[in-house]
Amino acid sequence: MDKTTFQIDTYIGTTESFHFARKRLDPRFPELAHDHDCFEVFLIESGRTSHWINGTTQTLEPGQLVFIRPHDVHAFSADRTLGCEISNVMFRQETAAHLAARYADTIERRFFDARTPLPEMHTLAPARFARAINVSKQLQTAHRSLARIEEYLLVLTNRVANVTTGISDSTPKWFAEACSAAQSKEVFQKGVAGFISAAGRSHEHVCRTCKTVTGLTPSDYINQIRIEFAAHLLRSDEKPINDIVEDCGFDNTSYFYRLFRQQYGTTPRQYRLKNLRDPFKSDDIRTG
Repeated sequence: MDKTTFQIDTYIGTTESFHFARKRLDPRFPELAHDHDCFEVFLIESGRTSHWINGTTQTLEPGQLVFIRPHDVHAFSADRTLGCEISNVMFRQETAAHLAARYADTIERRFFDARTPLPEMHTLAPARFARAINVSKQLQTAHRSLARIEEYLLVLTNRVANVTTGISDSTPKWFAEACSAAQSKEVFQKGVAGFISAAGRSHEHVCRTCKTVTGLTPSDYINQIRIEFAAHLLRSDEKPINDIVEDCGFDNTSYFYRLFRQQYGTTPRQYRLKNLRDPFKSDDIRTG
C-alpha cells in the first residue's frame, strides 16, 4: 500500500505539545496508508477494526492499546456492522526521547520505544481499560502542555499497560487479560480462584497455559504478585504485619512468612526494618 506522511505541525501549534482526537473510523481503507514525523498512541474504545500495519493486518477490538512509532506505516478499516471508535494521541519525537532517557528502567525498548517489527500492543483487562478511558477523557479537555502529555504517557506506561514478565505477543489474549487483571487487589486477594475466574477457562487449561507462558503454576504466579504487594506496603506503611497479610488475601500467616522469605530472603519484619524510613526523623535518613 502506498503511503503519505502525517506532519504533527499541521495538527498543533508551536506552543502545543500534543494532539488529541476521538473519532469513528471509516469502513473503507484509505487510498494511502500513512506514517508520521511524530509518535502516536491509540485506544480502541468500541466496535472493531482491521488495522493494516507494516504489511500485516490485525483485527483490533475494545481494550487494545497500541503505541505507534514514526516509521510505522498503517491504515484502518472499521467493521461495517459494529463500526469502530478510537481515541488517538499524537506527540512530538523529542517528548518520547526525553521520557525514554529519563525513565529508561521502565520505558527503554518498551512501549513507544519498542525495537520490534510491529508496534507494541496491549490488551487491557476491564479495570485497566476503564482507567485508560478515564485518563483519555481527562487529556481530551486538558491544556495541550508538555506537562500534561508527559503525565498521560507515564500513567499509560506505569498504571494502564501491562508489564507482566513473561507475557509476549504470542500469548493467548484471554491469558494476557487474566495476567493484567491479576495485578489488581480485587483479583489477587482471592488467590488462585480469583486468577482462574479472571481467565474464564477451566482450571486445567489455565494451569497448562500458565506453565507454558510463565514457567509457573497459577498458585506460584499469583503468590509472587501478592508477596510483591506486601513488600510495597512494608516499606511504605506502618500498618501491622498481620493487617498486611490480610490485605494480600492470606488466611495463614505462617504460609505468608514462608513465601515472603522465599521471595526476599528475609522475614517481613526484617525487610521493614531495613526499608521503611520515617520522613520526619532525620536519624532515619540514609547516609554515605
